[in-house]
Amino acid sequence: MQIKNKTYEYLDGSKKKACIIVARWNGEITSGLLKSALAALKKCKMPEKNIRVVRVAGSVEIPFALHKMAQSNKYNFLVALGCVIKGETPHFDYVSKMAQEGVLEVMLEDSIPVGFGVLTVNDKKQAKERTHVGGEAALAALELSLLK
Repeated sequence: MQIKNKTYEYLDGSKKKACIIVARWNGEITSGLLKSALAALKKCKMPEKNIRVVRVAGSVEIPFALHKMAQSNKYNFLVALGCVIKGETPHFDYVSKMAQEGVLEVMLEDSIPVGFGVLTVNDKKQAKERTHVGGEAALAALELSLLK
């Protein structure tokens, strides 16, 4: 599989288990991110039964769900998928920061790979052009899980 000039044929997910946390906010975009992530993992031989999808309200809620899934010790890696579109208020900055820092904290504190597929964009057009990021995030997390 190739994404943005990087080849991932060597990734074998056949024995891995993953949980993908998907924000419902901006659902049209996050559905595309999820589709991309699932397709990428499938190409890496990951069985569908080994992938759990959990939906949360928005990107701010993603870190909590990731933390809970990490604590369950059921997964080799996690994937965070969300979309924050810039508006006219500073809300964008707070939501983006909370999502990014929360995901990083889960990865380091819970010692589990997390693919970061939370888009932070200026408009819907930019978001639609970046749904491939879901696949990239899933592959990045799978690759890290193979380091152990």
